[in-house]
Amino acid sequence: MNAEQAAAFIRALAVANPAPETELLYRDPFTLLVAVVLSAQATDAAVNRCTPALFAAAPTPAAMAALGEAGIGPCIRAIGLWQGKARNVAALARQLVERHGGMVPRDREALEALPGVGRKTANVVLNVAFGEATMAVDTHIFRIGNRTGLAPGRTPREVEDGLVRKCPAELLRDAHHWLILHGRYVCKARQPECWRCPAAPHCNYRDKVLTPPE
Repeated sequence: MNAEQAAAFIRALAVANPAPETELLYRDPFTLLVAVVLSAQATDAAVNRCTPALFAAAPTPAAMAALGEAGIGPCIRAIGLWQGKARNVAALARQLVERHGGMVPRDREALEALPGVGRKTANVVLNVAFGEATMAVDTHIFRIGNRTGLAPGRTPREVEDGLVRKCPAELLRDAHHWLILHGRYVCKARQPECWRCPAAPHCNYRDKVLTPPE
């Protein structure tokens, strides 16, 4: 897919959803960071069921560090891999207090140095909390990039770089949300619902499902 076709694909998603937002519940950059860390290999809906109680008990890095792994764990037991996530959230909260004055850094390198934070999580925080035009490639976006021909790649970074090159600059920040939501609700893993896809005319997927199942 060339840049012109890719731009048409993304613009079609923009028309269908002009004001996209993350589905994670958060209050500020810190609670967003924690929610994104918890969302790894878990649904946003599952995370949103757990975080209100967690954030009520520990709304700041200092409070989260004081709560500790033992206090965080019971709040997030319903989320996959909760033990490791409890350790990471407690550790990242301590590092925010000790190294960043209790603030979430607006810096990729500093974010990725935090426990449990990789490139995808850092991109989400930079995009949603700080308004930067980043592209966080999760499983949905990786699938779309390869399935549609929008930005094929063998790794999430290859797909990310392809999307950044092809996406119109003014749409790049919101494109992160458009593509995630598109993959979650329309261009699904098992069977894409091409019959209701606004970007279908611009898609290179050969096995389009153009009629809904009976």
